[in-house]
Amino acid sequence: MKSQILQNISLKPYNTFGIDCTAKSFVEVKTVEQLLNILEMVKAEQPKFPSIFILGGGSNVLFLKDFDGLIIKNSITGIEKVKENEKDITLYVSAGENWHNFVLFCLENNYGGVENLSLIPGTVGAAPMQNIGAYGVEIRNVVERVKVIDRKTNKQFWISNKQCQFGYRSSIFKHEAKDKYIIIGVEFRLTKENHVLNTSYGAIKDALENDTPTIQEISKAIISIRESKLPNPKEIGNGGSFFKNPEILSNQFEKLKEEFPAIVGYPISDEITKVPAGWLIEKCGWKGKVVGNTGAHKNQALVLVNYGNAKGEEVWNLAKEIQQSVFNKFGIEIEPEINIVG
Repeated sequence: MKSQILQNISLKPYNTFGIDCTAKSFVEVKTVEQLLNILEMVKAEQPKFPSIFILGGGSNVLFLKDFDGLIIKNSITGIEKVKENEKDITLYVSAGENWHNFVLFCLENNYGGVENLSLIPGTVGAAPMQNIGAYGVEIRNVVERVKVIDRKTNKQFWISNKQCQFGYRSSIFKHEAKDKYIIIGVEFRLTKENHVLNTSYGAIKDALENDTPTIQEISKAIISIRESKLPNPKEIGNGGSFFKNPEILSNQFEKLKEEFPAIVGYPISDEITKVPAGWLIEKCGWKGKVVGNTGAHKNQALVLVNYGNAKGEEVWNLAKEIQQSVFNKFGIEIEPEINIVG
C-alpha cells in the first residue's frame, strides 16, 4: 500500500510545542517499503521537494515557520527478538515505536536497562540521535547498533554503538551524519537477570520505599518525579528540557562558586564540571516568567512553554534572551537540546 503525499498540512498535532505552522508536503510511512518508495519518488521529482525533514514524535523539535519541503512522519513500528540467553536479550525496535511504550514493554517482560529512561517523550528512532538520558543512564548504555537508510543511495546498513559517537545529548546523527541517514530501527541489549540498578540520583532514593528496588519500582519512582516537575504536553505545549546542561572547566566552576556559593555542579572529570542549566536559568529570574504567549515553566525553568498561541519564533526569541542573560550573569553559554527547524 502506497503512502499518500498530502499538501499544506498543519503541523500543530505533530509537535508537542503545539506550534501552528504548515508543511507544504506531508506523508506518513508505516513500513520501510513505503519509506523507500517515497525516497525514490522524491529523487525523481527533486525540484518539488527542496528539503526533507524526518519527524518522529515531535517532542524535541521547534518549528520556527512554515516548512517549504516534505515532512516524512516515521510511524514504522514493531518489536522483534533478535537473540537471547539466560542473562540477556537483544531486541530490534522499529524507529516509529513510542519510547515510553517500549520502556513499558521491557518492564512487563522484566528486561532491565531502560527503566531510568521512563516517561521520556518521543520515538525510538529519535533516541539515539539525542543519546537520550535521565537519572544517571544514557541510551548509549544499551544500544548495540542502529539501522539506517542512506538518503543518497537508499541503501540500508548498520551503524555500531562505537560508530554512533555518542556524547552528552549528542551523536553522529546530529553532527557529521546530520541529514545523511534516516534511522529505521535500533537494536538494544537488555538484561534478564542481575539488573544493574542505578539509583545514584538523590531524588530516586527519596522516592523509593526500599534499598533493593526492582526495575519496576525504579521506573515508578522516576515517573512520579517527572510528573511532579515537568508539564504534560497534552495540557501545555512544551518540548521538555530546552537546553543542555553546560559542561565547563572545573577551575571556572570553582571561581563561580566564590561568587555564587549555592551553585550546583557535578564533576565529569578532573577538568570538567557539569552545571544544571535549570539552576542557572532560575537564578537569572526566568522561572515562572511569562513573556507574551510563552515563558519558562513555574516548576522547571529548563522547560519553555507555549501558553496557547505562541509562534515558533516567539519561543526561540525567548530562548535567546535566556541564553544571553545566563552568559551575562555567569559567563556560561547554554546550548539548545531542542532541534530548531527553520
